[in-house]
Amino acid sequence: MALCSISVVPVGTGSTSVSRYVARCHEVLARLEGIAFRLTPMSTIIEGDLDAIFDAAARLHRVPFEEGAERVLTTMIIDDRADKPVTMDGKIASVMEKLRRGGE
Repeated sequence: MALCSISVVPVGTGSTSVSRYVARCHEVLARLEGIAFRLTPMSTIIEGDLDAIFDAAARLHRVPFEEGAERVLTTMIIDDRADKPVTMDGKIASVMEKLRRGGE
């Protein structure tokens, strides 16, 4: 299981707003099997097998083109561990536990 923070940005659309593209990307993600995802204010986090994440990223990258954008910039940060499973909830729980213990 891996995590991926992904941001898909259409360029040259004539608008500073990207929420309609984000909404379309989330519609695409909702139809995919084998991944979980979560919207954040600055990106979307995808959780799943690395191959499924790469497939999802390719699909998301195409969304703005399908909506008329002529250029798209996609950035990804992948967190993939070999020593133990990583999940969105697990990473948050780890930080919350440290906060409860005073940052130890």
